[in-house]
Amino acid sequence: MTGTILNVVAILLGSALGTFLGGRIPDKLKQTVVSGMGLFTFALGIQMFLKTGNALIVLGSLVIGALLGEWWKIEDLLSQLGSWLEKRFNHANEEGEHSTHQRERFIRGFLTASLVFVVGPVAILGAIQDGISGDYRLLAVKSVLDGFASLAFSSSLGIGVAFSALPILVYQGAISLLAAQVQAITTPEMMNEMTATGGILLMGIAVSGLLEIKKIRTGNFLPALILAPLIVALLSALGVQVSLP
Repeated sequence: MTGTILNVVAILLGSALGTFLGGRIPDKLKQTVVSGMGLFTFALGIQMFLKTGNALIVLGSLVIGALLGEWWKIEDLLSQLGSWLEKRFNHANEEGEHSTHQRERFIRGFLTASLVFVVGPVAILGAIQDGISGDYRLLAVKSVLDGFASLAFSSSLGIGVAFSALPILVYQGAISLLAAQVQAITTPEMMNEMTATGGILLMGIAVSGLLEIKKIRTGNFLPALILAPLIVALLSALGVQVSLP
C-alpha cells in the first residue's frame, strides 16, 4: 500500500497548503482556478469515455447504477459522512456557531474531491500494480496530480477536501490488498468499459461540483463502475464479443 499512502499524504499536504493560502488568494482567482479544473475534468471525462467499445454497455451501467444508487441513497450517505466530519473537525459549540453555508461548503469540498480522486482507471490499475509487485510508480504520478488538484480545490472549497483522503485510503487500499484476485478476473475489455463509465461520472462531477452548471447526484452513479465490467463478463459468458475501441 505504499502508493496509496503516498496518495493520501499528497492530498493532505495539498489541502493544507491550499487552505492556508485560501485567504490570501482573491475570490475571482479561486473561482477561475476551480473553473479551470472543471473544464479539465470534463475534457478528461470525454477522453476516458472514448475508451468504450460499446456505448450501450456504458448506458446500461449508468441506468442500472443510478437505480441502485438512488435506492441505497449513496449521495445522501456521503453527504451525511461529510456533515459528520465537519461537525467533528470544526468543534461547533452547543448553539451551532457554524453557518449552513460553511457546512455546505465543507460537504461540497469533501464530495467533489472524493469523487474526482476515486473515479478513474489510474486508481484501480495503480492499486493493482502496487499490491501485486510493489510497483507504486503509477500511484506516485496520481499522487502528484491529486496533490495539485487538492491544493486548487481546497483554496476555494476549504478543508473538506482534505477528508477525501479517507475514501482514497479505504478504496485503493482494499484494491491493493485484493490485487491478485482483481487482476485474475479482469480483462482489457472490462477495464475499458469501466474507464468509459468513469469518464461519464467525471463529466458529471465537472458539471455539478466544479462548474456548477446543474446539480447532479453523481455519487448515486458509483455502482455503475462495478456494473460495467460485470456486464462485459455477462456478455462474454453469453458468447457476445465486446470489441476494443
